[in-house]
Amino acid sequence: MSLQEYLRAPDERTLEKVLEKAKEIDKELDLFITFSEPGTGKGKLSNVPVSVKDNICTKGIMTTAGSKILEGYIPPFDATCISKLKKEGIGIIGKTAMDEFGFGSFSTNCAYKIPKNPWDRTRTCGGSSGGAGAAAAVLDPHIAIAESTGGSISAPASFTGTVGVTPTYGLVSRYGLIDYANSLDKIGVIGKKVFDTALALSVIAGKDPKDATSFENKGDYLKAIEKEPKGMTIGIPKEYFSEGVDEKIAGKIRDAVNEYEKLGVKTTEVSLPNTKYALSSYYIIAMSESSTNLAKYCGMRYGLQETPKGNFNEYFSEIRAKGFGKEAKRRVILGTYARTAGYRDKYYIKALEARAGVIKDFKEAFKQCDALIAPTMPMIAPKFKDIEALSPLQNYMADILTVAPNLAGIPMISMPCGFEEGMPVGMHLMAGHFQEEKLFTLASAYEKEVKTTEKRPKI
Repeated sequence: MSLQEYLRAPDERTLEKVLEKAKEIDKELDLFITFSEPGTGKGKLSNVPVSVKDNICTKGIMTTAGSKILEGYIPPFDATCISKLKKEGIGIIGKTAMDEFGFGSFSTNCAYKIPKNPWDRTRTCGGSSGGAGAAAAVLDPHIAIAESTGGSISAPASFTGTVGVTPTYGLVSRYGLIDYANSLDKIGVIGKKVFDTALALSVIAGKDPKDATSFENKGDYLKAIEKEPKGMTIGIPKEYFSEGVDEKIAGKIRDAVNEYEKLGVKTTEVSLPNTKYALSSYYIIAMSESSTNLAKYCGMRYGLQETPKGNFNEYFSEIRAKGFGKEAKRRVILGTYARTAGYRDKYYIKALEARAGVIKDFKEAFKQCDALIAPTMPMIAPKFKDIEALSPLQNYMADILTVAPNLAGIPMISMPCGFEEGMPVGMHLMAGHFQEEKLFTLASAYEKEVKTTEKRPKI
């Protein structure tokens, strides 16, 4: 039963059935860190099963950000987005597996479980919201609340054949989010259909007095999915179809462009020249901010604590060595180095300048078009054995198509546009700040025409 069908004829037993199915599937796919007994409520999302990425606080439900340093932490409050969903009657079925603190592209830097792709158990779900993406692919009705810093919603959506919406920075309150990088983090949604994500975003978007970076720029997303895209213009950024992108993946996107042209959408080539600086800029900024954010996990006020032995410096080091995983330690060290006196101007300040150039590119591009289209990821979901052979730099290169729009803070939607080797291929639609309605119009029109969201993995 799709979410739309369920909302037309709600059944209180659905929540219990979906939770039962989630627990059964988890035995094979390892999608959840924690399950919860969902409460029932009334509203426009009465008893809709919702999973929540494990770095978003949920009152009374363990929230670890995928890290052992926060094992056992049970928040005494809900994140704002969760409070809004609860007011509409949703039921939380559990917290989904993720890369520790969001540090990864493949959900393999996980302290608890490494989620498997429901299309092929030997392949990744993508990261860092891997559990959310896979849960959205196999549970119905269901909405997955996720979070993105450099593509952590788009990557899992691409690899699992789902629809992932990463909104404009500030459209959804970050209050209650365990931050990775404050200037980049965005809470969003993954669902089976465009409708599912439009509905969920219409609930969680909006200004929050608890988050000074939030805005009241919410649009009518459900109305937007009913509009025709005829007369709109899509830009094709040439830098997103260059070396490093699998030609078969690029071909699927060109096929999608042809479909849009049949729908009366105009197309034009655009250039984003500062894209070449985006990856290095992103990782310097993100690691610097994560180094600051993770400093509080020192065994005193937050996270893992033990009885101190020796001096406090030794105690802090021992706690952090024990609680953080390998990738978290790497990012803390690199981020601290980039902010150190003598290196801050050389790395961090230059990264901020490069970020300004990336933002400028997008603003110029959107003067020529309503939205941009590109591959979401440069490849289909890789196999775990292939990921193990990658160096850290090669791992980071997987984000080459998603970090630039995240740096710019613009909204994006990833949705399936075909299959290669039996695996989903993701199409990325990007628009200007607070132009989510345009994205929903384009995504919905494509979904109705091509119906790629109809195909589901066999479980």
